[in-house]
Amino acid sequence: MAELRVTKGDATSPQAKGPKVVAHVCNDIGGWGKGFVVAVSKRWPEPERAYREWHRGRATNDFGLGAVQLVQVKPDTWVANMIGQRGIRSGSKGPPVRYEAILSCLVELAGHAERLGASVHMPRIGCGLAGGRWELVEPMVVEALVAKGIETTVYDFG
Repeated sequence: MAELRVTKGDATSPQAKGPKVVAHVCNDIGGWGKGFVVAVSKRWPEPERAYREWHRGRATNDFGLGAVQLVQVKPDTWVANMIGQRGIRSGSKGPPVRYEAILSCLVELAGHAERLGASVHMPRIGCGLAGGRWELVEPMVVEALVAKGIETTVYDFG
């Protein structure tokens, strides 16, 4: 079985040969402008543009919690916009992270990675502005990706 690799670095600059998917968590209200998405947009304009179009068309597409949008940014690199966050603020229902949605996204992401023969690269998804706890997210990453033999690297910026 593959192991979950954790390294210092920038997830928008994946350290691997071959096809790569950079995965991150987005909210379900169309907001893009804080957190990891800023780094994504600095490197590639396509994921933000695609996410905003996806959100605008939500009445007729699959945009919503648990959905994944794969956006090709280079011949061998894709960004996975994963809807795993309800809104952007903590409230009576706790932080915006939705663990069930993240798990659904990871399962779908695994299918994309297998089809592409790609490794997966991500920050500690759902644990920044979404307010999630890595000790709850990490087992989902291991179950959905690593246990299927998909090379997966988590990047701690700094």
